[in-house]
Amino acid sequence: MAAKAHVAVLMGGWSAEREVSLNSGRACAAALERAGYRVTAIDVTRDVVRQLEAVKPEVAFNALHGKWGEDGCVQGILETLELPYTHSGVLASALAMHKAKAKTVFAAAGLPVAESVLAPLEEAARAHLMAPPYVMKPEAEGSSVGVHIVPKGANGPPQDILTDPAFGADQVMVERYIAGRELTCAVRGNTPLGVIDIVAEAGIFYDYKAKYAPGGSRHILPAQIPADLYRRVQEISLAAHQALGCRGVSRADLRYDDTPGGTGELILLEVNTQPGMTGTSLVPELAAHDGMSFEALVSWMVEDASCGR
Repeated sequence: MAAKAHVAVLMGGWSAEREVSLNSGRACAAALERAGYRVTAIDVTRDVVRQLEAVKPEVAFNALHGKWGEDGCVQGILETLELPYTHSGVLASALAMHKAKAKTVFAAAGLPVAESVLAPLEEAARAHLMAPPYVMKPEAEGSSVGVHIVPKGANGPPQDILTDPAFGADQVMVERYIAGRELTCAVRGNTPLGVIDIVAEAGIFYDYKAKYAPGGSRHILPAQIPADLYRRVQEISLAAHQALGCRGVSRADLRYDDTPGGTGELILLEVNTQPGMTGTSLVPELAAHDGMSFEALVSWMVEDASCGR
C-alpha cells in the first residue's frame, strides 16, 4: 500500500479572518493526520514561498480565509510553484471574492440575485443610495465581515462604516435586503449536498459572531422547506459553483422570503470558495449528513487537489 501524501495545511495569514482560518486549519490538519497523511501545518506569512520550499510538501491544503488566501492570490503562487492544491483556482476564487463581479456572472447564468449598486465609501455614507431596508457590505470580504443592515425608516446610512477597517479603500456594495430565512448548500465536486436553514440566535442576521461563536446559531438540517424549494436551492448552488468555475468544495448562501405578506423569492447572495472547516462550520455538517465523515471529507479534498484549477 502506497504511503499517503505529505500535506502542508496553509492557515492563518493576515486577513480579517485569521483566527477562523487558524481554527479551520487546525481541525483539518488533525483530521488528515487521523486519516494517515503526513501533515505539516504552516501559519502563512508573506514569505510563504520559502515556507513551502523548506517543507517540500506534495499537496497544499488551503485553509486560508478572506483576502489573499481566498481571492486567487495564494492560488497563483501555488500554480507558479506547480504545487497541487485544494479548493478553487485563481479565476474562480477571484470572481467569487469580488461580490459585484460574481453577481454579474450569476445573473448571466440566469440565477436570481438582489438589486445592488457599488459606490465609493464616502458616497455610500453620505445618503441612502436605495430605499431602506438594504445591506451595506465591503466589495471584497468574506464571512459577513463589515456587513451592516440599514433598517426601514433609517434616517441615513450608518456612519461607522467610515471607520470600519473592513471597508478600507474598497467600494461599498449597497444591496436590497431580503427578508426571511438564511439557507445554505454546499457543493462537493459537482454534487450538491443538503440544505441547512440557519437561525441566528442573536437576531435576524447571520453575522460573523453567529457563524463562528459556539451557540451563535442553530442549524436545521435538512431545512424544513417545501421539497421543490429544497431542490431549487441545490440546483442554484450547483449552477453558481459551475458558473464561477469552482473546484473542490464550495458553499452557496441564499435568502428565502417566507415572511407574512413577503415576496416568496429565493435569492442567491454569494458563493464561498473557502468555506469554514471549524467545529461549528456548515460544510462538515452537510458532509456528515450525506454520510461522509470529517476525515473522509478532507481526504477527498486532498485526493482531488491539482494545479490548473
